[in-house]
Amino acid sequence: QVHLVESGGGLVQAGGSLRLSCVASGSIVRINDMGWHRQAPGKERELVARISSGGDTNYADSVKGRFTISRDNAKNTVYLQMNSLKPEDTAAYYCNAEIKTFFNVFTTVGYWGKGTLVTVSS
Repeated sequence: QVHLVESGGGLVQAGGSLRLSCVASGSIVRINDMGWHRQAPGKERELVARISSGGDTNYADSVKGRFTISRDNAKNTVYLQMNSLKPEDTAAYYCNAEIKTFFNVFTTVGYWGKGTLVTVSS
C-alpha cells in the first residue's frame, strides 16, 4: 500500500510565502511524475505544477514566476515553494504521484494525498 502525506499549509498574508511538502511511503518501486493540484471552494481541481523523475517541470500560467516545484528522489518527497502569495491562491492543495509498486505483479498507478489547506488573507 502507498500513502502520500502533505504538510506545510496554513494561513498567510498576501505577499507571504509557504512551503508545502509531500512524502510518499509504502511498497514503492519507482516514482515517475509528481505534482501539485489545488481546488478552491466551488471550483474544479486544477494542476498547479508537475515535475518528472528527471526534474523537468511545468507550471500553471497563474503561478509561473511565483511557485517552484522540486523533489528529493532519495526521500520520495516533492516540495512546492510558494512566494508572493495572493488571495486567489487560497485552496486545498493536493499532492499526486505516479508510482510503480510490486504486489505479485508490477503496477503503475496514480496516487493522491488528502490535501493541505492554504489560506491567503488580503
